[in-house]
Amino acid sequence: MKQLQGHEHCPCGRLDARGHVLPYAQCCGRFLEAGHHAADALSLMRSRYAAFVLEREPYLLATWHVNHRPAGIEFVPQAKWLGLDVRTSQQLDETHAEVEFVARQRVAGRAVRLHERSRFLKENEHWYYLDGAT
Repeated sequence: MKQLQGHEHCPCGRLDARGHVLPYAQCCGRFLEAGHHAADALSLMRSRYAAFVLEREPYLLATWHVNHRPAGIEFVPQAKWLGLDVRTSQQLDETHAEVEFVARQRVAGRAVRLHERSRFLKENEHWYYLDGAT
């Protein structure tokens, strides 16, 4: 499992009002380290991207809806995550949302691009990842 210091830039790349990348502690670190719950699907998606970068299987499984959750996650050895580009984020109704994104990584010297439209569900006041279409 990879570690980040709270002052380092957040892997999700979220920007503050001045266009600077937020520190991890002020962004996704609140969810992965401090146990706060994401207030919206976009924040959950960004925190899940950070969890993939940092290889935080317990967080990923806990934020995956129980009806769609896998038994475990296998991280790609030697993968280097290169960035996240959020294309769209829309609240469909009070309990459903979608986020479209592109996540880039380098694996064994090859560029890999994941383009996904993720679906999220809010249950018991918490957002969960359902699934995604690539």
